[in-house]
Formats: sequence, C-alpha cells, structure tokens
Amino acid sequence: MRIGIDLGGTKIEGVVLDDAGEVRFQRRVMTPRDDYDGTITAIAGLVAAAESAVGCLCTVGMGIPGAETPATGLIKNANSTWLNGRPFRADLSQALGRDVRLANDANCLAVSEATDGAGAGAAVVFAVILGTGTGGGLVVHGQLVVGANAIGGEWGHNPLPQPTDEERPGPACYCGRFGCIETFLSGPGLAADYARRTPREDRPTSEQVVERALGGEPAAMTALDVWEDRLARSVATVINVVDPDVIVIGGGLSRIERIYTNVPARWGRYIFSDRVVTRLVRAAHGDASGVRGAAWLWERT
Repeated sequence: MRIGIDLGGTKIEGVVLDDAGEVRFQRRVMTPRDDYDGTITAIAGLVAAAESAVGCLCTVGMGIPGAETPATGLIKNANSTWLNGRPFRADLSQALGRDVRLANDANCLAVSEATDGAGAGAAVVFAVILGTGTGGGLVVHGQLVVGANAIGGEWGHNPLPQPTDEERPGPACYCGRFGCIETFLSGPGLAADYARRTPREDRPTSEQVVERALGGEPAAMTALDVWEDRLARSVATVINVVDPDVIVIGGGLSRIERIYTNVPARWGRYIFSDRVVTRLVRAAHGDASGVRGAAWLWERT
C-alpha cells in the first residue's frame, strides 16, 4: 500500500493505492493557510487516518506546488508561500517517523499519467499543467527526471517562443522576468489577453472566455485562437528538445477539447522534423492525477 498526499493552497488530499492502482482510501481536509506547523500536523493526521483505514503502514509520497533545493533541502518556488525556505520534507519525515518522497505537483502529474494514465507504456512522457500556472514534468523510461537543479520540466518560465512584435516584451511574471510562457498560457494569462482585446469593463475568467469563444464572440474567438498558437509554439520547443512520445495536458484548461486537434495541426511549422508522431492527450485521471502520482513516487524516483 502507498499513500499519496497532494498539498494545495486550499485543500490537502490523501489517497491510498494498492499495487493495482485501486483507491483504498481517499479524504480531503482544509489546508491551514500560512501555518507551517499546522500544515505538518494536518498531513500527519491524514496519514494516520489513511493507515487506520487500510490497517497497515504505507509508504508516503508528497506533491507540493514548489520544489526542494538539492543543496539545502529547503523549499523554493512554492505558491503556498509559507513552505518557502523551510525544510519541509525533513520536518514531515520527522513527524511521520519515516522517509517521505517529495515532488513538484506537475512532476506528480507526469508520474501518474506515465504509470497508469494517458501516457502508460510510452518511453518518454511530458506532462503539462495548464491552470493557474503552467507547470511541467518529464518521465523517461518510467523514471521521473528531477534534474540537477530540481527544475526538470519547468518549461513555463522559458520565454514564449518566436514572439511577434505585439508579444514583446510580454507581461510581467512573478518570477521577475517578462514574457514567460506561463504569463501567456495560464488561465489568468488567457483572461488577461482577452481583456486587452476588448473595451468591455467586465473581466471574465479563462473558463468564461472559452465559453464566449465557443459561442461565437469575435474577441473571445481571437483570444482563444491566439492562445492555441502560443501553446503550439511552446510545446513545439519541448518536442524539439525532448522529442516525447506523448504530451499529457492537465489542469483546468485541459478541458478545452478542441486543443487536441487544433494544436497538433499547428505545431508542425515550429518543429524540426518532416513529420510529428507525438500525441497530445488529456490527463486520464483528471484532477486526481497529482495525488495518484504522489503515491507512485516510491516506484518512480
């Protein structure tokens, strides 16, 4: 039995998976925001409840919205900011009395989908989160690629490829740079691009922009069409460097069904190959991919 924990900004989800990948326990609790010690306590309580439910000790894998600095063991780049600069894995291991495997939430998506999801059986799987941000993760021959700097797969903070004049220098990013892929492809990025194209005073969410586009509103249709081309350019750079068999999309914007046809139809012009056989697919496990991937970390790292 293996426990997966997914730490989010508003909730902490835990599951227990058996060897066949079947869920034996699942529960969500509220995240104690801005409370580091409270977060450790909440996770420990969730692990205790899980093990009580299945009647055995389990391995524990943890997905977080950030990464562990290899040299120090301190957390960096977490939008759950109370984790940053803290030895989270060490403190959680001490609280649980055992080692804990830790990975970025996008890496957990990649592990999940490469293990028994939309990328199962593929040699090279690149997974993308298109939601509040644009995280990414890479699994090669069944093993998660963390990288020497613990930023493997972090494509979202590269510049948007082949920018047009109107895309330079690009929106400001929280990382301190301008024109990062994340500022264009994230949900807030799509919504902001729509807002720049219309004088309307309302500020719809990315989901509402998509609804308006599908309903035929011209400004929304243009925003979504441009967004798809930016996505094609961005994943084309991944294909040029990594050449994955499968690119799996997760996050809220993965629900836009037309991208799985439209983006591959566009990306050929940006890829250094006479033909492209890479598949673009939606995450099979949806919102559960992150927590399932955390559970599989002991097998994949």
